Amino acid sequence: MYSIDFGKSGIKVPTVAVGCMRISDMNEKEISAFVNTALEHGANFFDHADIYGGGDSEVVFGKAIAPSMRDKVIIQTKCGIVPGRMFDFSYEHIIESVNGSLKRLGMDYVDVLLLHRPDALMEPEEVAKAFDELKASGKVRHFGVSNQNPYQMKLLQNALDMPLCANQLQFGIMHTPMIQSGINVNMYNNFGVNRDGGVLDYCRLNNITIQPWSPMQYGFFEGCFIDNDKFPHLNEVMDEVAKEHGISKTTLAFAWILRHPAKMQPITGTTNLNRLSDCLSAAEVSLTREEWYKIYMAAGNILP
Repeated sequence: MYSIDFGKSGIKVPTVAVGCMRISDMNEKEISAFVNTALEHGANFFDHADIYGGGDSEVVFGKAIAPSMRDKVIIQTKCGIVPGRMFDFSYEHIIESVNGSLKRLGMDYVDVLLLHRPDALMEPEEVAKAFDELKASGKVRHFGVSNQNPYQMKLLQNALDMPLCANQLQFGIMHTPMIQSGINVNMYNNFGVNRDGGVLDYCRLNNITIQPWSPMQYGFFEGCFIDNDKFPHLNEVMDEVAKEHGISKTTLAFAWILRHPAKMQPITGTTNLNRLSDCLSAAEVSLTREEWYKIYMAAGNILP
């Protein structure tokens, strides 16, 4: 597993992060196998959120990490979503959420905290107060956001004394608006619509690590595109390229993301150990420019 710089944090992280959204129903033996499989591939970065499994994902994960292992793993969690009710970036909610995550994880600190989804009522100074307190107390070491556009990040960064290190965004072969608009600049077509304010280039210019979430999904949690009858041409092309490299299409889907020069850190979403291994193996694969574009167009995109 190769490593990349994590924004301006000064730490190195594996090129693929391990998502823990779906682990809440796993038993102790399954969780142990899940964690060990990740670590065997050099993937020691685990992504959580306070709402995953209603908090149970953090609980079962915390039980699987012995105190002696804590310094060997990088734990990221997120806060800010009150399910079905609102988004909340208030000082009180951020502090309460982090304390809750630490209790559920059974840990004294998390390495990274992300703000989950933009809160329209965000007060940057209030967020800064919470971040300052969490950093000073040692409860959080690094900070970032999720699903934010450039001006939302810039507004927040203006109030912060620490850099925003990451932005978690939906991205994958079947979800590419932040690439489409850059390719179709000044074009009268739907692919040229800038839907995110140029977030890809902004993050690259400001050394903010993009963490693609749901890289295997199409639409918004509508399902996986691999071996899906809705996408016969894409799967035919992926089959061809995957066979050339001697890898699975799952590995190829992650390798396609890693081929982009932005040095993104895609997040896995599976609890299946074989698929997890396939995802993590993508760091060893190098696609050609021709292969990358061939897959991009097989997904239904166009070149002007």
